Amino acid sequence: MREDAKTRVMQDNVVAMQEEVEAMQFPHLFSSLRIGRVTVPNRISFSAHLTNLSNDGLPTERLTAYLTARARGGAGLIITEEQSVHPTDRAYEHLIEAFHPEVIPAYRRLTRAVHAFDTRIFAQLNHNGQQCSGSLSRLPVWAPSPMPDVLYRETPKAMEIEDIREVVEHFALSATHVREGGFDGVELQFGHSSLARQFMSPLTNLRSDDYGGEFENRLRFAFEVIDAVRRAVGADFTLGVRLCADELIPGGLTLEDAKGIARRLQQTGQLDFFNLTLATFYNLYLVGGPMHLPLGYAVPLAAGIKEVATLPVFATGRINDPALAERVLAEGQADMIGVVRGQITDPDFARKAREGRTEEIRYCIACNQNCYGRVGLNKTIGCVQNPFIGHEDSEGERHLRPALRRKRVMVVGGGPAGMWAAKIATLRGHEVTLYEKSSELGGQVLLAAKGAGRDEFGVIVRNERNQLAHLGVPVELGVEVTPESVLGRHPDAVIVATGSRPKTRPVAGADGPGVFNVWQVLSGEAELGQKVLLIDYDGHHQATATAEFLAELGKKVHVVTSSLFMGSDLGPSQDLYLTRQRLLTKGVTFTPDFAVMEIKGLDVHGFNVYSNIWDVISGYDSIVTVMGCRP
Repeated sequence: MREDAKTRVMQDNVVAMQEEVEAMQFPHLFSSLRIGRVTVPNRISFSAHLTNLSNDGLPTERLTAYLTARARGGAGLIITEEQSVHPTDRAYEHLIEAFHPEVIPAYRRLTRAVHAFDTRIFAQLNHNGQQCSGSLSRLPVWAPSPMPDVLYRETPKAMEIEDIREVVEHFALSATHVREGGFDGVELQFGHSSLARQFMSPLTNLRSDDYGGEFENRLRFAFEVIDAVRRAVGADFTLGVRLCADELIPGGLTLEDAKGIARRLQQTGQLDFFNLTLATFYNLYLVGGPMHLPLGYAVPLAAGIKEVATLPVFATGRINDPALAERVLAEGQADMIGVVRGQITDPDFARKAREGRTEEIRYCIACNQNCYGRVGLNKTIGCVQNPFIGHEDSEGERHLRPALRRKRVMVVGGGPAGMWAAKIATLRGHEVTLYEKSSELGGQVLLAAKGAGRDEFGVIVRNERNQLAHLGVPVELGVEVTPESVLGRHPDAVIVATGSRPKTRPVAGADGPGVFNVWQVLSGEAELGQKVLLIDYDGHHQATATAEFLAELGKKVHVVTSSLFMGSDLGPSQDLYLTRQRLLTKGVTFTPDFAVMEIKGLDVHGFNVYSNIWDVISGYDSIVTVMGCRP
C-alpha cells in the first residue's frame, strides 16, 4: 500500500475512534435505527412543523437551506412540514401542494441537499379536513361531518363517498411525487391536525354509514389511505403515520383508543413506524408545549404506544437536552426522538451532542414567541435566541465575512443583544470587550426569569455566556461606561446595547408614593401592601407573570387592562390557556376594557373604552404599572 494511502486509512481510523468515544456519552442517541427500508445514522429527528418558508405551493431555496442546516448539524432524520394532498386542503397560505407534478424538481433539489450530509428525509402528507379555510382555498371545506373546528369555525361539507375516494387517490398521487422527488419515506399525518384523526374520533365523526359509528368503521378512511399509498410507492419504500396518542378532551380519543388504533394499523403489515403527537385544536397548547409544561411531557404517551407496537415509535414534546433524549431511549420509552424547537434554536444540536460539546448547545426555553408565535401570524419561522433562523440561505455564522480591517470594539450592555453583538463581532475578527454595569451578565432576562414560571428564561443567559467563554471574549463586570471612559479607551467602534427601562411617568400621577413599576416589583425593591392593583398595558408575560408572582407572595391581586382580557397577546405563543388558568386558580381578578388616564394618590381614574363612561378604581394598598418602556 502506498504511504499516502496508508496515512489516509490511519486518519480515517482515528476519526472513527474519536467519533465512537464521543458517542459513548449518549450511546443510545447515536446508534443507528432501521426504519422500514431505511437506516438512519442516529435517533435524532427534526420532526414536521410549520415554517411558512414555501411559496406558490412549492418548497423554496429558503426552506431547503433551513432543513439542510439541520442535516449539516447532524440530525439523523428530517421530516418535512405537512404537504397538502388535495385542493380542498388549505389550512394556511404557505402550504406545499404535493399533488402537483411541478413540485418534483423542487423536491429533488431539497432531498439532494439533505442527502449530502448522510441524513434521511421523509415527506409528511396530510389533508387538514375541518381544520382548513375556505377563504384560502375558495372551495368548500371537507370533513367527516358538518362540525365546525373550534379554531377555524367554518362549517364543513360532510364528505360524500366520491369525495372520500378522491382524497384517497390524491394521497396516492402525492406519494408518487414524493418518491420521484428523492425522499426516503412518507409520513401520513393522522395526528392533531388531520382529516384522518377526524374520521377516527367520535367527537368529529357523526356519520352513520360505513365510515362512521363503530370503531372499525371510523378507521376505514385511514386503512384506505394506507393501502392506496403503499400500492403507489411499492413495498420497498418506508411508510409510517403520525398518530394522535390522546386527544385529551372529554369524549375524544384516549391513550387506550390510540393503542387499539396502533394495533390495528400495525396488523395491516403496511407500516414501518409510528410518530406520535397529541391533543387537537381544542387544546392546541399541548401540541407545542410552552414553558409551563414540563420537559418530556408527552413521553408517557410514547411509552404507552410502545407497549403494543413492535414498529419503531417516535417521541417528541419538549425534549430539548441530549441527556433527556438518551434516558428516554435507554428506558425503552421510544425508539426515535423528535427534537424540533431544540434544533430550531441550535441547528448544530446533534453534532455538538455527539462531540460531547453540550456546554456549547443553545438550549430551547419553549417561550414559543418566534416559532409558534410567528408562524401562527402567517410570518416565517424564527427564534428569540437566534436571529438567523429562516435565513440560513444568506445569513448565519457560515456566511460571516472576515472584517476587512480589525477594529477595537466596545460593547456596552451585557444582555442578550450585547452578548450576541460581541460574539458576532469576535467571529468576524474584531478585538471585542464587553462591558456590563451590574455584577452579572443577562440584562433584563434576569428580571424576566423572576416572573412566576419564567425561570427557564435564565437558560438564555447560560447559553450566550457559554458562547462568549468559548470564544474567549473579555467581559468586564461592574463597570459603568461613561463618555470619559469611552474616550479613554480609544475604541474604533462602540455598540450600545443597554436596552430599555420602564417609563417613569406613563400617566399623570404614576410617580407618586405607593406606585411601582414591574422592575421594582421583580427585583424586590417595591414595598407592597396586601391589596395590589396591577395596570396591564403589556398583554404579555411581563404583566401576567408579575401578577402571578404577586399572587404567590400571598397578595390579593386585581388587574386592570384596556384590552378585552389580560394576556391578550399570549395566544400565538400557546401561553394563554395555562396562564389564565393559573391566574384564576390563584385568586387574581380582572377588570378589562378600562383605559387608565390618571393616578391620584392610590385612586385610578379612567374610562370604559366602549361606553366612554368614566370611573374610579380605588381601595388598594399599592399600584403596579406595566405600561411600556423607554430606550
